[in-house]
Amino acid sequence: MKNCAGRFAAFIVAAVVSLAAWTPARAELVVQIDKSAQRMSVSVDGVARYNWPVSTGRDGYGTPSGIFHPQAMMRSYFSRKYYNAPMPHAIFFYYGFAIHGTNDISRLGGPASHGCVRLHPANAATLFALVQRSGPHNTTIEISN
Repeated sequence: MKNCAGRFAAFIVAAVVSLAAWTPARAELVVQIDKSAQRMSVSVDGVARYNWPVSTGRDGYGTPSGIFHPQAMMRSYFSRKYYNAPMPHAIFFYYGFAIHGTNDISRLGGPASHGCVRLHPANAATLFALVQRSGPHNTTIEISN
């Protein structure tokens, strides 16, 4: 009986160690958006990883400032409010406002949106994957200026 208990305990320890190996690493992800510079910087665990041009809200369509966390994520989304406009890799952070990819890449670096934060589609996909990996609760979106 003692041998069975020992084997069971060893099995439990092995299972816990195995499960821990399959648990994805959680990193602290900080997305900083500077509306005056029209730039986004992304840091993982305090280390700057990316710096990209963005487009935020043009005149009459402000992008909210503040500190936010992702509320919803949609790999493929189309705006019901703005003529079914594609919003790939959308990360919603405040009501209907999102960070998402855009096909209008020539406008990146200047205000052009209805309030969302637009990114190059490849950068939006990278950010989306980072947020998925880190988790929404470990992701902070800071929008200033």
